[in-house]
Amino acid sequence: MITDKTTLWIVIVLLGLGTYLIRFSFLGLIGDRELPDWILRHLRYVAVAVLPGLIAPLVVWPQATGGHLDPARLGAAFVAFAIGIWSKNAVASIVGGMAALYGLQFLLG
Repeated sequence: MITDKTTLWIVIVLLGLGTYLIRFSFLGLIGDRELPDWILRHLRYVAVAVLPGLIAPLVVWPQATGGHLDPARLGAAFVAFAIGIWSKNAVASIVGGMAALYGLQFLLG
């Protein structure tokens, strides 16, 4: 942990500047230009690639169970995946997964 306030503020300012430059590179430099079709085609898959990366650790190594595999969370993830494949609806998948999680936690204790 950083205890020196000067070092802390230098880190905060540099991180803020870095994230600003990353965002500016997309919004400021190419924000008003038409992107090629091949880039737009690849950008459609960003959410599909990012969401599993965010959700998988919460299913496989949940902090609530101390990092141990939990059958309720695994079952709820399977139900949410199946609903998503069947309905092609993200909201239905989320609601179904939540209902399955709470139901399986109630049944399994």
